[in-house]
Amino acid sequence: MNLDFTPEEQAFREEVRAFIEENYPKHLGDVGLREDLSREDFLAWHKILGEKGWSVPAWPEQYGGTGWTPTQRYIWSEENARVNAVMPLPFGVSMVGPVIYTFGNEEQKARHLPGIRSGEVWWCQGYSEPGAGSDLASLKTTAVRDGDHYVINGQKTWTTLAQYADWGFFLCRTDTDAAKPQEGISFILVDMKSPGVEVKPIKLLDGGYEVNETWLTDVRVPVENLVGEENKGWTYAKFLLAHERSGIAGVARSKRGVEKLREIAANETLDGAPLIEDMDFARKVSQLEIDLAALEITELRTLAGEQAGKGPGPESSILKIKGTEIQQRLTELTLEAVGSYAAPYYHSVANDDGSNEYPVGPDYSAHAAETYFNMRKTSIYGGSNEIQRNIISKMILGL
Repeated sequence: MNLDFTPEEQAFREEVRAFIEENYPKHLGDVGLREDLSREDFLAWHKILGEKGWSVPAWPEQYGGTGWTPTQRYIWSEENARVNAVMPLPFGVSMVGPVIYTFGNEEQKARHLPGIRSGEVWWCQGYSEPGAGSDLASLKTTAVRDGDHYVINGQKTWTTLAQYADWGFFLCRTDTDAAKPQEGISFILVDMKSPGVEVKPIKLLDGGYEVNETWLTDVRVPVENLVGEENKGWTYAKFLLAHERSGIAGVARSKRGVEKLREIAANETLDGAPLIEDMDFARKVSQLEIDLAALEITELRTLAGEQAGKGPGPESSILKIKGTEIQQRLTELTLEAVGSYAAPYYHSVANDDGSNEYPVGPDYSAHAAETYFNMRKTSIYGGSNEIQRNIISKMILGL
């Protein structure tokens, strides 16, 4: 694999960097955690990219994609990570969008794809339930046919940012007598303003609010909102999860995170010398960089396969496992580098409750602990890493 960028690719990078510098919303530059963002903040960059025609670079050109090569898409990710850009949320762009243009009918494509591209319509994901997480096929939410409607009843949980959602895509059981649990599931699009849909916040330990439980009580949904065939939703769900897991890897952002970690370690001291000069700490950072470089090559190979017409398959499980493990190790090392200044709530107490007390420690320590704790979830969502190892053993190794 040739890892050198061509002159044309370098020119593309310069074009992208210039566009970001000129158009990225300046007020988003100092955002710390995602829970600090408003609905308008989340959508600001998405809408700008929608007007430019760059909001869905991985989509086929016929549906509004850019036609970029895998390398160009990778450069695009790197340049956005460089400024810590608030990217378009994955629920529409990377999840339900590809499902709709691959399995949906022409009416569904015409109705839903434009709003996803422009950022005008916010989507949420209704997969997990209190008794069905990684074992998703055991879901209990039902959709019963009643004339030209489905009547949906059930509960979903961990519905990320559903408090802002206009639409949601839900897995529902449409055949309770199917021989296998996977065979009786359908993929249904739900207007979140429908009577009977109730979104209840799940407050996190740190007071944050980004996930919800979603209750559906006698929610009537037109049959035309069924994507693909009835009882074939498991096929579409797996297709979606492969796209989700590929995106979870987050290589470009982890590379930027390692750069920031090195800056922190150069500023912090241990026994009077820069922390980065400590042999043990430097070894851990170097091992992280080696693993990240290997993941980067794997991601590039996956992108090249997609460009050749091969959609993301079981190799996306490798990206998910290694990507999330690297993200967690990165936050662990950042926490270690910051030391006692990362004690939770030093900065949030000083800055978020109206106090004029000066924050304790350097600015880069402000969110170290919060980010560390928040990133514990990455090895669980999108299918736990234990489940991903089972997929690899079965689909790749044939065990």
